[in-house]
Amino acid sequence: MPVILITGASSGIGAALARHYARPGTLLVLNARDPVRLDAIAGICRAQGAEVRIEPLDVRDRTAVGARVRALHAETALDLAIIAAGINGGHPDGGIETEEMAFATLDTNLSGALNVVLPCIELMKARGSGQICLVGSLAAYAPLPDAPAYSGSKAALLAHGLALRQKLKPFGVQVNVVTLGYVKTAMGSAYQGWRPLETSAEVAARKIARGLARNAAVIAFPWLLFHAARAAGLAPEWLRELGMRAFSFRIRQDTR
Repeated sequence: MPVILITGASSGIGAALARHYARPGTLLVLNARDPVRLDAIAGICRAQGAEVRIEPLDVRDRTAVGARVRALHAETALDLAIIAAGINGGHPDGGIETEEMAFATLDTNLSGALNVVLPCIELMKARGSGQICLVGSLAAYAPLPDAPAYSGSKAALLAHGLALRQKLKPFGVQVNVVTLGYVKTAMGSAYQGWRPLETSAEVAARKIARGLARNAAVIAFPWLLFHAARAAGLAPEWLRELGMRAFSFRIRQDTR
């Protein structure tokens, strides 16, 4: 029975991935902070035939998360860990991100991810197999001025993930990084601004799963936006600034 751990599984891409992988003969370990929403997703996955365990933990709690990952792995070894928990960052008025929000974003998106990933690496390396997926963003290539901490956290995940992929390959552990564009989720709907080539969470989940199945180093979509984001990093500053103006946004006040 494949064992799949998914963080941020109560909504958005994490929930869509849980539903995608939910089938008879699969054990899903679903993590999120909201036990009510997490239990609702777990019910859907059980109805599709999967065995489900819920872990309502805050990924920022390094000690608790590390202990739980090791305990889970001792009971039944993890085959795939998908790190999808994250927050937007930014400022409701489109102003400069506050210190509090910047650190909260980094603590969740980067430190929270590593709190799960590093114990998984230790356990999978000892076992000689396993797969880790870091869900990032195209903001890793084209940083959003309205969300500097979010962009920085996703750039760090991309660099860290690709470095780990090379380092862990000889030990039988696969690492994959997702860099995706706009996805229709509750978190994404908080953004008030242009969202070109936006896709549904279900379509995103299918694309991520296909990329993981073929062990792609970077799972990027949509392709047009991916290439535009990569090109932005090589463009002159004046051109990059001009292009990024179209991606300015604000965050709805009622999401705070």
